[in-house]
Amino acid sequence: MSPSNDTPAPAIRTRGLRKRYGAQLAVDGIDIDIPRGVIAGFVGPNGSGKTTTIRMLLSLVAPTEGSAEVLGSPTDHPAEYLPRVGALIEGPAFYPTLSGRRNLEVLATLGGIPRARVDAMLDVVELADRAGDKVRSYSLGMKQRLGIAAALLPEPELLILDEPAHGLDPAGILELRRLLARLRDQGITIFISSHLLSEVEQMADWIVVLKDGRLLFQGAMSQLLARRRGRLLVATEDGRGLATVVGIALQAGHVAARVNGHVEIEAPPVFAAELNRRAMDAGVTLVEIARAQASLEETFLDMTAGEVR
Repeated sequence: MSPSNDTPAPAIRTRGLRKRYGAQLAVDGIDIDIPRGVIAGFVGPNGSGKTTTIRMLLSLVAPTEGSAEVLGSPTDHPAEYLPRVGALIEGPAFYPTLSGRRNLEVLATLGGIPRARVDAMLDVVELADRAGDKVRSYSLGMKQRLGIAAALLPEPELLILDEPAHGLDPAGILELRRLLARLRDQGITIFISSHLLSEVEQMADWIVVLKDGRLLFQGAMSQLLARRRGRLLVATEDGRGLATVVGIALQAGHVAARVNGHVEIEAPPVFAAELNRRAMDAGVTLVEIARAQASLEETFLDMTAGEVR
């Protein structure tokens, strides 16, 4: 259904998007809608079709069937939307003997972009103090930020990043996370393909999950995490009581196991009251019953282990 005149089109929309390479079906008829102004994570096992989908969105590969729109324009008319899209695919490539600033100036000249954007983008990615240094002296995290600066030169409405945290240390990942949050707050839609699920969970507010080229889920991150069955973390006054807690949970039909000095029980929060009563009847004192939030990694593994559509 087309959006109304006063409602902007989604940043990314696909309908029945399919890509076949000979006998291999890389992307199998996916329907995606990415709203504007979000950080959208794009996850799936290796070979799930993420890179092929991104290449179709950037008009680098033509779909076999179906259609896609980026910023309201069809991907078979790339000139209508590519000037408004910034992309960092498979790591940035720069002249190592040139400075960060000079590399961006070359790209600005080639793209017909005012050079004033160069210093502005160096400020955005917090590289202004190292802009005069040769790129070969940059850390991997600095090179990734310079790559994002290059993608931001044309003032994009949409930023597409393929594995932007690849090879980064924890400090570099934290820098990247803060940068992307600032860009989203400025109104830029960000579409991130990544294998680092813990980082996607902390960065993204929207999530798209693929497996074997098929769409398993798309929607708000909180909506996906809420799909996983609840989990209780239980500690006892006496460690010997943990076995009793496991037995109570199993008798009630819940999966339970001892982990790092406490018991993890896959059960809804309402089971906590029953558990406490039955533990007291058994002479076991519970000192902690906490509800654990399902992680994206746990939810992802649950989904991709089966055939949830």
